[in-house]
Amino acid sequence: MTTVSGESVFGPIAPPFPEVERIVVLRGGGLGDLLLALPAIQALGAAYPSARITLFGSALHAALLRSRPGPVHDVRVLPPPNSPAEDALLDETARERVDLGVQLHGGGAWSNRFLRRTGARWTVGSRADGAIGLTRTTPFRYYQHEMIRALEVVGLAGAAPVTLEPRITVTADDEAAGERLVGSASGPVVTVHPSATDPRRRWPASKFAEVIEHCVRAGADVEVIGANDDRPLLREILDRVGGCDTRRVHCLVDADMTELCGLLTRTTVFVGNDSGPRHLAKALCIPTVGIFWIGNLVNAGPLNRANDRVLTAWTTRCQLCGATLTDEGAPRCEHDNSIVASVTVEDVCREVDELLTAATVVTSLRPERRWRAAISLDATVGDRRR
Repeated sequence: MTTVSGESVFGPIAPPFPEVERIVVLRGGGLGDLLLALPAIQALGAAYPSARITLFGSALHAALLRSRPGPVHDVRVLPPPNSPAEDALLDETARERVDLGVQLHGGGAWSNRFLRRTGARWTVGSRADGAIGLTRTTPFRYYQHEMIRALEVVGLAGAAPVTLEPRITVTADDEAAGERLVGSASGPVVTVHPSATDPRRRWPASKFAEVIEHCVRAGADVEVIGANDDRPLLREILDRVGGCDTRRVHCLVDADMTELCGLLTRTTVFVGNDSGPRHLAKALCIPTVGIFWIGNLVNAGPLNRANDRVLTAWTTRCQLCGATLTDEGAPRCEHDNSIVASVTVEDVCREVDELLTAATVVTSLRPERRWRAAISLDATVGDRRR
């Protein structure tokens, strides 16, 4: 992705470093954080095709990338910051010959110092005020898309972008898991993920319930997913679902990465908040309907609208105390009320219908009937693995 002058679409690319055989990339955080960094890691792999790339990330990152084709050769799970385990990991890494360290973890207050301690000959990353320097840095500004920021960083190491979107390779194990989970579905499958790490990014449970009913009446099977900690939220949503045939509503709790990828590969449309599973669906080329707060849309929203629809909440202040939400330097208020509640059910359903239609699925609503069968969330009854 270069211009006729040889520059990247994002500007000049610095000269590559010589004789790079080992690269370490720092990108902790959640599932979405890794996926937003993947285009940059892929650019590194293309720029240094003979180098081994090690990711310093989370256990979730290791689970997703294990035995999966891609630019990352191995993942080392980050210990707690400033712990003896972190010291041991850095000491071990420093004893190995690391040529290039790449910081994709933020402004560098902790991460630049961590990267320097790996002993890498050269280091690149973003740098906020007060962070220590690296060999080459770019200024950190909070309101920038995370994928673009990461691509700017690897451009400092001579790596031009080769893609602007993350992609995850589907494995045979993924496909087998998808067949086990939803192989009996006779029509479209809509996967709904109602959670998010930050509770303020969660659309209200009552609205998700209405969307689920709409999708079932439109002829779809609905898979509601979440982690173990999400059980109260899932219970609240499923208790509200009643205006449809609830036998077509299923729940999968605490799926592993193979199961989640498998389910998503069998999904016709994904509906959810700004969260890791939405980013994963996107990376698997599954059409998505995402509910975003405007600030998160700037940092992490999808780049296209053909297969990825965005419903945006323009809330700028906490509705309970009036605290600002857009100033990244201001302290966070104590309230966890939804800041995306202004997005309407009608708008979400319209986007779902358009994507289902684009997938050549009939989505006209059937005459409404009133079913009320119990949807269980017990560990052995409501789990889609049965």
